[in-house]
Amino acid sequence: EGAAGYTMPLPDKDDSFITKTQLKHMMMAAMGGRIAEEIEFGDITTGASSDIKKATRAARNMVTKYGMSEKIGTIAYGGDDDEVFIGRDMARAKNYSERMTGEIDEEVKSIIDECYAEAKRLILENRSVLNACADLLIEKERINQQEFEALFVQN
Repeated sequence: EGAAGYTMPLPDKDDSFITKTQLKHMMMAAMGGRIAEEIEFGDITTGASSDIKKATRAARNMVTKYGMSEKIGTIAYGGDDDEVFIGRDMARAKNYSERMTGEIDEEVKSIIDECYAEAKRLILENRSVLNACADLLIEKERINQQEFEALFVQN
């Protein structure tokens, strides 16, 4: 099974460090397909599940690993090992309280909600580009960065 649709970001010149702004932009891009479904069809599909997972992981890492949350602070929460195995999470001792778990979850949701709202605003603001892009993709199936950027000049 292939992906029904996806975007492939091009690497920056130096990708050894990623800024908070770059992470938020990545999350916004990941949510674009879900938002477009919601706007165009008034309904959503399961197609964005991988994108949602990617955005959630990025937001959680911002909060628990990278110290990119003013509310939570510059403290690392959790271990270095992100892999989840059946039963392991139950046996692993956390190095923070249940209260902090709730605060982390709230902050992750806040970041996701902020990125979703901003991405939706941008898509609505550029609705003509969304429609032109959809028309071009129906015609060509794939477009490159130059073709995509040209849609913003034309619309």
